[in-house]
Amino acid sequence: MFKSSTPANGIWQGRLKATVLSSLLFIGLSSGVLAQNASPQLAAVNTSAILGKADGIAIEGKVQSPSAQPTPLQIVCVFEYTEGDMTSPQALPAAANGLLHVDEALNGLITDLRKSGKFAGHALETLLITPPKGSIPAQKLLLIGLGDRNQFTPDLMTNVGRVGMREALKLGVSSYSHASDLKDAGIDSPTGPVAVNVVKGALEAYETEEYLVSKKLSTHKPLTKVTLLAGQAFFAPSGEAIKAYLATKQ
Repeated sequence: MFKSSTPANGIWQGRLKATVLSSLLFIGLSSGVLAQNASPQLAAVNTSAILGKADGIAIEGKVQSPSAQPTPLQIVCVFEYTEGDMTSPQALPAAANGLLHVDEALNGLITDLRKSGKFAGHALETLLITPPKGSIPAQKLLLIGLGDRNQFTPDLMTNVGRVGMREALKLGVSSYSHASDLKDAGIDSPTGPVAVNVVKGALEAYETEEYLVSKKLSTHKPLTKVTLLAGQAFFAPSGEAIKAYLATKQ
């Protein structure tokens, strides 16, 4: 009879163990790589969250197209016109492109205004529009220019936030919604810093107005909420950045 302790059996068993261990190690590493590469779950359309409060204003993040957001005032940001900028390969796909949705709802008005030069979209240029009934749910639409796309930096969005807040206070609305629409226009901008700069500028403008009120040099209707719209893929990173910023205001 053969004994299990023969050298041949020992060698064979050692090789078998090594093979099994190698296979398990490969499976474990593969699972880890797959887990790391798995796409994060996207927030559903209409998902919203209050990210914090400052100066009595609730800052909300929401997954929604500006073409479908009910609000007293919708802010949309646009660059100076370049041919086909909303549908270029760099822009977001049509289904996720909120800027394109607004333009289509208004029968190409945003494209026409910029292409004709009636509203060039120069940096911080503004235009207030009353949308036709049945086009978009916003009562008013404010276009804010971003200038030359090739010269864009995230710092500009602080002034965009200031301009948006000041226009909202002039209109006497109690809340408004903001869509930066940078990625819609094909700009690969840093999501967190852009969102934070918009909020920072808006709050600074509100605090200046409150200072004037304390000096009896101005009056305004209290503003209670600002909603920042984001695409599904950008809701989480923009929200986390805004939360972190608002925590420093406490």
